[in-house]
Amino acid sequence: MFVPVVDQEQKPLMPTTPSRARKWIRSRKATPFWKRGIFCVRLNVEPSSRRIQEVAVGVDPGSKKEGFSVKSELHTYLNVQADAVTWVKDAVETRRQMRRTRRGRNCPHRQPRANRLVNSTRLPPSTKARWQWKLRILNWLRKIYPISCVVVEDIKAITKQGKRRWNKSFSPLEIGKQWLYSEIRKFAKLKTRRGFETKESRDQLKLQKSSQKMSNKFEAHCVDSWVLANWWVGGHTQPDNKEMLLVTPLRFHRRQLHALQPAPGSIRRYYGGTRSLGFKRGSLVKHIKYGLTYVGGHLRNTITLHSLVDGKRLTQNAQPVDCRFLTFNDRRWAHSSAS
Repeated sequence: MFVPVVDQEQKPLMPTTPSRARKWIRSRKATPFWKRGIFCVRLNVEPSSRRIQEVAVGVDPGSKKEGFSVKSELHTYLNVQADAVTWVKDAVETRRQMRRTRRGRNCPHRQPRANRLVNSTRLPPSTKARWQWKLRILNWLRKIYPISCVVVEDIKAITKQGKRRWNKSFSPLEIGKQWLYSEIRKFAKLKTRRGFETKESRDQLKLQKSSQKMSNKFEAHCVDSWVLANWWVGGHTQPDNKEMLLVTPLRFHRRQLHALQPAPGSIRRYYGGTRSLGFKRGSLVKHIKYGLTYVGGHLRNTITLHSLVDGKRLTQNAQPVDCRFLTFNDRRWAHSSAS
């Protein structure tokens, strides 16, 4: 697995081998750092060459999981399998129901107002969250890799003939897709491939795609993202790197008036928020016992810590003084070996 390299101005250069990166660190020519689970180095001297090869990112969108592959003609630098953001639609519906029920109780509430979204061009919240997550991953990758092209498997929705109002905003899928395409064009070339074209390229390389879409296998989603990147930069007939970085977005419960269900005595406790005794939730901290973890909620004067690998709660009795803040964070990750 190659190590990403950036210069003194944080501009990405071509990745290097782990052995060369170790030599740079020992001689203090480079400083190591982590970027969302990826080990990188920052050069402290002027690089010997700034020649940049063609590097492409293949994107295989999905409803539950998605694949991303960073590849040049000679090497596959990274494969990412990411979980999609799927909870926003239900959260918005719950918020709407709670607002309505509060108006029938002796409870603080605002008066209903006119629908300000009528006849407006907008992205629905669930659609916006899904496609913004894809863009955040691409922005994360382009900060450490010199990406020049993004190849996306295009998705299509059938329009209705003669229905101008329907065709204008007929599919949140199409609206979100076009929004993402416009954002990608701001920093890289955009190439699209239809689903059947991806399959043809995969069949030509005699690669199999797994039917187990929820599995953490290279063949589940990253095989298509790799095929898309390889279609643009070429260089391989078989994947040279099947290792994956498994990424899951963290769900933050925003501050609510109170919990949904009343407690004994008809008293509802406070719920939600993004701060835990001075720590922003999701932040990476180093605990004296549990090591590298991320912050969850808090209980009285203690905070909860969770594992970066599977999100399992490690403790809910951690003292803030025992945690050293490292950086803000909005996701958890784990490395998966080649299948």
